[in-house]
Amino acid sequence: MTGPLGRLCPVLLHSPLGTAADWGSLPDDLADRGVETVVVEVTDDDRPPFASRYVARCALQVAAAAPRHPLLLVASGAAGPLVPAVAAAQRAAHRTVAGYVLVDALLPQPGTPTRAELAAAQQHLDPPVRPPEFFTEPLPMTADWPDAPCGYLRTGEDYARPAHLAALRSWPVHRTAGAPLADALAELVTELLPEGG
Repeated sequence: MTGPLGRLCPVLLHSPLGTAADWGSLPDDLADRGVETVVVEVTDDDRPPFASRYVARCALQVAAAAPRHPLLLVASGAAGPLVPAVAAAQRAAHRTVAGYVLVDALLPQPGTPTRAELAAAQQHLDPPVRPPEFFTEPLPMTADWPDAPCGYLRTGEDYARPAHLAALRSWPVHRTAGAPLADALAELVTELLPEGG
């Protein structure tokens, strides 16, 4: 694939409230375009500390994949607030994180807020499919984030407030408008990282 996305390795971080299957055809669509992609599948973050387990499992799976290109962390839903911690783990492993794309996701914020606090501040209600402590545990610190360009993708009517907050941070915000997610991602990355990271 030509363009910036072809010179990156998207790491698809599914929401902790879902599974990697929630990405639908995106992994296959990226593979069809010749884009090196890591699809993280976290299934063992079912007890405290939830966030740390998710981040650790992501780190192990990226390490096992041994990507050749700089990373583009692509986070969905409740994975959004964990992106800074995932990125810190990648930097500690001497991998380059070239950028971030949040897809229908809550935004990270400095400090150690809980998921419940972020959801309230960003006017989004997640389904109560996890135990209460999942939503009330403090999330990892995000003081030095972002350290690379960020963008936001909306696929529907949800996440209006996080998308607005992303725009206020001067991030490019795109809507898929029915286009395949791989096409929307490629278009956003072209704006975000015109030189490919």
